[in-house]
Amino acid sequence: MAFNLFFRIILSFFIFAFLGNTSFADINIYAHTQLGMLSPIAKKALFRVYVPNGNSNTVSVIDPLTYQVIATYVTGKEPQHVVPAYDLQTLWVLNNKSNSVTPIDPQTAKFDKNIPVDDPYNLYFTPDGKFAIVVCEGHKQLQFHDPHTMKLLSVIPTACDGANHMEFTPDGQFAIVTCEFSGQLMKVNLVKRQVEGYLALSKKAPLLKTFLTEFSITADGHFFDGSENNSLSDESMPQDIRSSADGRLFFVADMMKDGLTLIDPITFKQVGFIPTGIGTHAIYPSRDGKLFYVSNRGCHHLRCPPHGPGSISVVDPLKKIVLAQWAIPQGGSPDMGNITADGNELWLSGRYDSEVYVFDTRTGKLTHRIRVGDGPHGLTVWPQPGQYSLGHTGNMR
Repeated sequence: MAFNLFFRIILSFFIFAFLGNTSFADINIYAHTQLGMLSPIAKKALFRVYVPNGNSNTVSVIDPLTYQVIATYVTGKEPQHVVPAYDLQTLWVLNNKSNSVTPIDPQTAKFDKNIPVDDPYNLYFTPDGKFAIVVCEGHKQLQFHDPHTMKLLSVIPTACDGANHMEFTPDGQFAIVTCEFSGQLMKVNLVKRQVEGYLALSKKAPLLKTFLTEFSITADGHFFDGSENNSLSDESMPQDIRSSADGRLFFVADMMKDGLTLIDPITFKQVGFIPTGIGTHAIYPSRDGKLFYVSNRGCHHLRCPPHGPGSISVVDPLKKIVLAQWAIPQGGSPDMGNITADGNELWLSGRYDSEVYVFDTRTGKLTHRIRVGDGPHGLTVWPQPGQYSLGHTGNMR
């Protein structure tokens, strides 16, 4: 009798565990962003890289086949990001200090007249495509706009200091926003359009023993084995945020902690940490979503000297390990960007070096350094595979 009861308890445990996982079993949020999956509208776009130069008030347009700047446009004060629209028919330049956005036609690479938008630091779109969410870093607000006309519809005031980037749960009901200046995350209910709560990133997140499988060489010629990143800073400055393919984990790039903080988006708790490199800043999935390319800016500040020890970490988000570390010869400051549609190149702005970096994702080698304006930031490689864009520099689904 006791044995039967024990057996039933054990069987129930395994059934519960199996059923508990089925909600994630068939989820792959990157299923439509793989090789050859350009939408009909994206196929009509010119192959270009758009680089907003925040300190020069310009956008550089690069032909990625020749690796040459072919045009430079004055858009407005402090352009921060170039963001693909939800329907992929427009690219938006966010002129943060001019309180405007500049539409670009990706089929012609022509820049249109500016549209007034208050404090457009970053821009995202709700997963149903009904709203554009303007991240107003200076005003501590999330503004909901019409995604086509950019007409303001409603505003969510927040206690998020330095609202920065966001990621969405697979069901599209919630967004988690990084707050870089208050060291927090903010969970937003998109259905009710209200803040659900805040999470202060603790000083002692669980540390995963996830060092490099082999050594690399840093910009100054020293061997790097990851061991100097096995402790956490007391401070936190969360930047980019990305979901695992199954939606179970969110990975938060923390510029002060020099690594990725792992968040359970349902319980809204820290569950781990992966050390990567100095000034961890941005996260870009590979074409199949099985790897993350993580840019380490090389410093912990908003204004840094050029030629710093910037690097790229290649992370396996399933195994939660760093597979490789790519150095930048003579130093650099890799920031924001994306990979090409064929998955063979990773393009990143060099924030403090007035240049753009091109890495071969098959070898990890830096193949090109392209001079652009001062303060290059959220560059976009276009077109990208996917059915629609959730914003930023091309968070595709």
